[in-house]
Amino acid sequence: MERDDALIAQARSWLAEDPDPDTREELARLIDAASAGDTADLADLAARFAGTLQFGTAGLRGELGAGPMRMNRSVVIRAAAGLAAYLKKQGHTDGTVVIGYDARYKSADFALDTAAVMVGAGLKAAVLPKPLPTPVLAFAIRHLGAVAGIEVTASHNPPRDNGYKVYLGDGSQIVPPADAEIAAEIAAIKSLADVPRPSAGWETLRYEDVVGAYLERTDAVLTGGSARDVRVVYTPMHGVGRDVLTAAFERAGFPAPTVVAAQAEPDPDFPTVVFPNPEEPGAMDLAFATAREARPDIVIANDPDADRCAVAVPDPDAAEGWRMLRGDEVGALLATHLVHKNARGTFTTTIVSSSLLSRIAAASTGTPYTETLTGFKWLARVDGLRYAYEEALGYCVDPEGVRDKDGITAALLVAELAAELKQKGRTLGDLLDDLAVEHGLHATDQLSVRVQDLSLIADAMRRLREQPPAVLAGLHVTSAEDLAKGTAALPPTDGLRYHLAGDESGAVSAARVIVRPSGTEPKIKCYLEVVVPVADATALAGARAKAAEVLAAIKADLSQAAGI
Repeated sequence: MERDDALIAQARSWLAEDPDPDTREELARLIDAASAGDTADLADLAARFAGTLQFGTAGLRGELGAGPMRMNRSVVIRAAAGLAAYLKKQGHTDGTVVIGYDARYKSADFALDTAAVMVGAGLKAAVLPKPLPTPVLAFAIRHLGAVAGIEVTASHNPPRDNGYKVYLGDGSQIVPPADAEIAAEIAAIKSLADVPRPSAGWETLRYEDVVGAYLERTDAVLTGGSARDVRVVYTPMHGVGRDVLTAAFERAGFPAPTVVAAQAEPDPDFPTVVFPNPEEPGAMDLAFATAREARPDIVIANDPDADRCAVAVPDPDAAEGWRMLRGDEVGALLATHLVHKNARGTFTTTIVSSSLLSRIAAASTGTPYTETLTGFKWLARVDGLRYAYEEALGYCVDPEGVRDKDGITAALLVAELAAELKQKGRTLGDLLDDLAVEHGLHATDQLSVRVQDLSLIADAMRRLREQPPAVLAGLHVTSAEDLAKGTAALPPTDGLRYHLAGDESGAVSAARVIVRPSGTEPKIKCYLEVVVPVADATALAGARAKAAEVLAAIKADLSQAAGI
């Protein structure tokens, strides 16, 4: 690359406003190297100034670093100022904005910058007292009567990332058109000098008050006097969930979980995992090693901001001796448990999650069921919501307390269910077998491809739109929907949905495929489901083998059709 004087001038202008000495030093070095003709640094500089990090329904999320295409204090100050301007235009001229943060690099700085911007705009700001789970922030919004909330977190993203999640006063994440309106306010900010940032004036909440109130609320998910004898190995995966989860377990009367020692403390480097996501290969290895020593009944994991909950069960056939349950399996177990607890209200999940929840709801008298687009920003807004889950390990079991996914209360409810089954000499696996016999085996899987070049995702979506598959795994595609056009029940989204007929033998009754770009990571995701009838418990092994065979074939055919 040749030296680009306009780019270097743009970078110098950004540098002049950057309030963070760390990113100032980083950017100054890049500018000097690029000015001297270093090709690699010039390319790096160009990537950082290729546009601006886009604010959407996921808020902001990206790699830490200097420049408008990275997560840094300059970007966060602009985002906070845009949100403040939006709130004031909505009539919230002096409302409270509550701000939480995780233990990632720069999270505390971003939280305090946000508080300063809110106070400077004439709003009130209340900051959580330390790095805490995202569900505590979601709870605090309605508990404090705030007009909005911000959680600084990149959830389960790699260590180099951070993010900025925005909630409105109902305790739910933003949806259109609020995202576009906030983005427009952010774009209108020309200079950081135009954003007042006082050095004081916000409130730091007391731990006992906000976490204490949240823990009181966690009692609502359990049945008084229910079984509590369950042994748990738990990992917070270097995140912020440990103290709150162990306090919730103690308060409820469960035995203290055995915490995975090497992953117990918050650590922004996430040194024992490649990706701090329980779904990723290898992420649970230390938890399983601890379980082989402690011999618990179940293993529970939170992701780093503790809004997700993963569950594993003993499995002598698995290499590690333990099997991770899929999010759809945990979703079905929790739904069944809530039905048995006589929960009343609407059960809901997303279009990419298993259709088993619809069967469970239909078999329960008076339990409405509905589906939404992917994400709790949609699930949380369902009228009369009682229970929601998404396949990516997110569960809302107490929408009156936390109108978002909550890995702490979900863990409590899983522990209660496991304890009740244990009391009867049964396991979570036994209950899953019962559901398969009653409703058919609903087997799910994913084809997920991470890319460096985002154009590969667009190419795959274009290819599938132009030449939709007619047959997958020998099953005929009976309908191919382009979800970008929207449906009677769903707003438009970038996705494709295929329904497949069963086979002639009746061994497979139906199948479904949904393809979409990830909203938070550089991935294309394909969600697969196969439904296999099960005559009785003796047919389960054969049904699982058939489902695995068909899912593998769908993966192969879909991969070829999409060119991924």
